[in-house]
Amino acid sequence: MTCYRFGLLLLAALVLPAHAGPLVLESGTRQVSLLELYTSQGCSSCPPAEAWLNTWLDSDDLWKTLVPLALHVDYWDYLGWRDPYATGANGARQREHARAGRASTVYTPGFFLNGREWRGWTLRLPPRASGREPGNLGVSIENGIVTATFPQAGEPLELHIAVLGFGIKTVIERGENRDRTLAQEFVALTHDVEISNNGQWRVALPAIDAAAAKRLGIALWVSEAGDARPLQATGGWLPDSAR
Repeated sequence: MTCYRFGLLLLAALVLPAHAGPLVLESGTRQVSLLELYTSQGCSSCPPAEAWLNTWLDSDDLWKTLVPLALHVDYWDYLGWRDPYATGANGARQREHARAGRASTVYTPGFFLNGREWRGWTLRLPPRASGREPGNLGVSIENGIVTATFPQAGEPLELHIAVLGFGIKTVIERGENRDRTLAQEFVALTHDVEISNNGQWRVALPAIDAAAAKRLGIALWVSEAGDARPLQATGGWLPDSAR
């Protein structure tokens, strides 16, 4: 098991109330696109891309055809501001995309749609819906446990679990964005990876520090082991009791 964690505070598990029953998420058989934004609070060109990503909060397609998330990288921390949401693992994932020939270089803000470089946001274009039919990713979350299933293709699969923070506001004191207040959504507070040989998982939700987030969501996707490209994705809102 490989785990990429940000923080180990506040939540030992995300627990639904006993009377609520499980949170159930289903992708459907058609591919739900995963849109990854690689960003940094220390990058002066990132706020416009984040503002565009934030517009998906009001979209009817959110979670249904598109799962967005912002993965903060730490390679701009040397400019004078340490991004509290950045991890080296996020930068490593971005470099993995680039090494696989899906981007010419590593930069921020950088978008990847289903594992491939995507620049349509600069024209304010919505990502094109996928026509692939990889199968249904079914997820149930109850009492801090994630149960997931995906049609097994005979190869080891990875389940990615990212708890997302919404309504985050940060006053930047140094660096390129000095004296700006950044409003950020879809911030990946965690990114855990769990491997399965049979397309079935039963794992604990990660512990997180959710103090700065007004709301929590979750993004989940599956990929072949050793390949960062997502096969299928799903996501949704976590209840207030998840804090």
